[in-house]
Amino acid sequence: MTGSGHSVIEAAQPPVHSAIGDIRETHRARKAGLLQQLRDERGSTRGIKNLLAAFSQLADDTLKALCQRAGLPAGVALVAVGGFGRGELFPHSDVDVLLLMPDGISPDHDPALKQRIEDFIGSCWDAGLEIGSSVRTVEECVAQALEDVTVQTSLLESRLITGSRKLFLAFQERFRATLDPRAFFVAKTLEMRQRHNKFENTPYSLEPNCKESPGGLRDLQVILWVANAAGFGKSWDELARSGLATAFEARQIKHNEALLNLIRARLHLIANRREDRLVFDLQNAVAESFGYQTTMRPDGRPLERASERLMKRFYWAAKAVAQLNQILLLNIEERLNPAGAEARPINERFSEKAGMIEVASDDLYLANPHAILETFLLYETTPGVKGLSARTLRALYNARKVMDGAFRNDPVNHATFRAILMQPEGITHAMRLMNQTSVLGRYLWVFRRIVGQMQHDLFHVYTVDQHILMVLRNVRRFFMAEHAHEYPFCSQLAAGWDKPWILYAAALFHDIAKGRGGDHSELGAREVKRFCRQHQIEPEDCELIEFLVRGHLMMSRVAQKEDLGDPAVIQAFAKRVGNERYLTALYLLTVADIRGTSPKVWNAWKGKLLEDLYRYTLRVLGGRAPDPQAEVEATKREALVLLQLHALPFEAHKKLWETLDVGYFMRHEAGDIAWHTRHLSRHVGSGKTIVRARLSPVGEGLQIVVYTPDQPDLFARICGYFDQAGFSILDAKVHTASNGYALDTFQVVTSMLPEHYRELCNMAEAELASTISQAGPLPAPSRGRVSRRVKSFPVTPRVDLRPDEKAQHWLLSISTSDRVGLLYSIARVLARHKLNLQLAKVSTLGERVEDTFLIDGPELQQNRRQLEIETELLEAISA
Repeated sequence: MTGSGHSVIEAAQPPVHSAIGDIRETHRARKAGLLQQLRDERGSTRGIKNLLAAFSQLADDTLKALCQRAGLPAGVALVAVGGFGRGELFPHSDVDVLLLMPDGISPDHDPALKQRIEDFIGSCWDAGLEIGSSVRTVEECVAQALEDVTVQTSLLESRLITGSRKLFLAFQERFRATLDPRAFFVAKTLEMRQRHNKFENTPYSLEPNCKESPGGLRDLQVILWVANAAGFGKSWDELARSGLATAFEARQIKHNEALLNLIRARLHLIANRREDRLVFDLQNAVAESFGYQTTMRPDGRPLERASERLMKRFYWAAKAVAQLNQILLLNIEERLNPAGAEARPINERFSEKAGMIEVASDDLYLANPHAILETFLLYETTPGVKGLSARTLRALYNARKVMDGAFRNDPVNHATFRAILMQPEGITHAMRLMNQTSVLGRYLWVFRRIVGQMQHDLFHVYTVDQHILMVLRNVRRFFMAEHAHEYPFCSQLAAGWDKPWILYAAALFHDIAKGRGGDHSELGAREVKRFCRQHQIEPEDCELIEFLVRGHLMMSRVAQKEDLGDPAVIQAFAKRVGNERYLTALYLLTVADIRGTSPKVWNAWKGKLLEDLYRYTLRVLGGRAPDPQAEVEATKREALVLLQLHALPFEAHKKLWETLDVGYFMRHEAGDIAWHTRHLSRHVGSGKTIVRARLSPVGEGLQIVVYTPDQPDLFARICGYFDQAGFSILDAKVHTASNGYALDTFQVVTSMLPEHYRELCNMAEAELASTISQAGPLPAPSRGRVSRRVKSFPVTPRVDLRPDEKAQHWLLSISTSDRVGLLYSIARVLARHKLNLQLAKVSTLGERVEDTFLIDGPELQQNRRQLEIETELLEAISA
């Protein structure tokens, strides 16, 4: 210590002159021995944890020798961070270290110290360590951790290798004091969601990343990171002891983690570099290293490749990890936020809590197996429900054995599953959730056979089960107005289709017989026929579903491989299809199927070929071709009838309607369209801002329409006016016309209605038009009061941002407690990041709002900006 009280680094010890060559050779020899052990492990996962620890210990020993050789001062601490800090190291992973300096000491001001550090880092590379290094003081570590959650995560797992223990302990104390477990949890779960989006939210791509994909090792690390930050434990056994995991779940996690670790280590070994992707080039070699062999058919063709056996094992492990990740993160979230929402009974078996379905007792499914499928029916039919609680997921995880042959043959379960299939909403999410929880494969045993089944072709990028669920999703989107912009012609046809569930059933079974060696279309048709008979589907509907499964490849094959200019080709196809209903169903399934193979497979030309084949066949099938607009055209006709009552000039509607897409007509009633047309048709392209208000025809409040040239912050400016004027927005329908005008309709309420509706209409029309026309910054949002119920039972705010099918727009979903000014707070964030709003669906479910926005903008293409947007939105809706 000096008289000034400032700490200084102790005098350096004379360096030990160990030859770098000797250190390098020792390191290489020991590493070669460990790599040989890895080769000898074959398919056993028992020793992989110790082996990764041995690789880490080897790096420790080499670093200590190099540190001693470099003569680094005794006051410095050499710290392992990141994965290396966990005490596990893969053969070609980076060795991440931190040279921790006492505060006030900087290599930039000490040339001799700087040279020693540079020599040390250089010697690490010379010795064969793939090192990632940083040099920071304790103060710098804390400052950077506060700014960057990635740095915070890396430092969370730090451990001392050599050097000053006193400095390291002081660093840990300072670092831990800055951790905010709740904020860290939010940041890591948002980061995880963004990572999952990058991998299209599935571990079932044919070339998955065993570290980063959903269900990969990173998902397990996220659990331990957030648990560690909160002080709940640093290992699976500690989490089990703290009650966050059961002993069974801890065993399952360790078993699947070991398999993923072994696969990743083998990838490094075989690629001879850092490689975490199970690419096709390496899959077979990795499989053979596990002892798997390809089995052959009598004709010499492979029956099951070695790689398929390995990948199926990987997918089952990833599926289990994804399930357990969800259960444990929900448990941790509940532990971090103990004052949760009140449970609202749904029936005697289930309740709704914070938007999640919760079982009434942990043994519900064991005592009453019928409740298993009932869970997913309630998931579809209960407004505002977004998922299953940790308790429910855990109960399902432990009830797999009761889903046996008797369960599958139970008429009660048949009726419930049929009801799930026929619900007007929620089918995609329900089926995905059933697959994630292993219920779908255990109920439909034929589906279980294709879980994790690979497809060796140039088209599919998903396993069979994930492709099927992707096709199901695509079909469902044809019936949803917010996706009408993706494939308008399909949406127009779907608008006139009476039984969407027929297409859902066909999608579910169209590839279900893949991998059996025969014609999967024929085999699938037999399976779906048996399913329909078992589930008491009407014979007429069963015949259509069976036709679709048997012929689901027919239309794409004719469109892409035969001459559509040849009348004989069209006649033959029309004969096989039979009628317009079958043709329309086959067309919709075909588009959904091609879209579900790979984002790169579908293109405009294929779309044109299929549409041409549809139109040509329609003419051949008999007479007058139906209007493809279906219900959309009927809505337009009804609106025209209403317009005639107001003596609107002949064809006065055309100028406006020609600028509006199918999504507008699908989402508005004929009366609303007529009202818009009466007031807006003469102002098309005028450059004026038009605002009109009336008592809402659908209930309480006002209906307000805004027609104005579009501008970046328009939605925020409108919401800001409503906020300042004391209106609460119940619903918003936002459209951008093809001429660059915005046509937005709002349902708003205020305590001054209905007595003063005329004054309020006049006020809104004048003031809102003026507000839109004014330039200048957006006003600050008002602090709207929340209801007593919201204060007592707050809704956990949730933000979900993910790309749509074409990755040109993003779907933003927000769930939170309702309050005045909420929508404006959201809109300000969107405006601040210059995000364009294409569509908005705002719905209020009692005290909870569920908002969906279709947005785009350059900032959404940057990962860091996405995280900022999501974080700011969470802050805005949590205020």
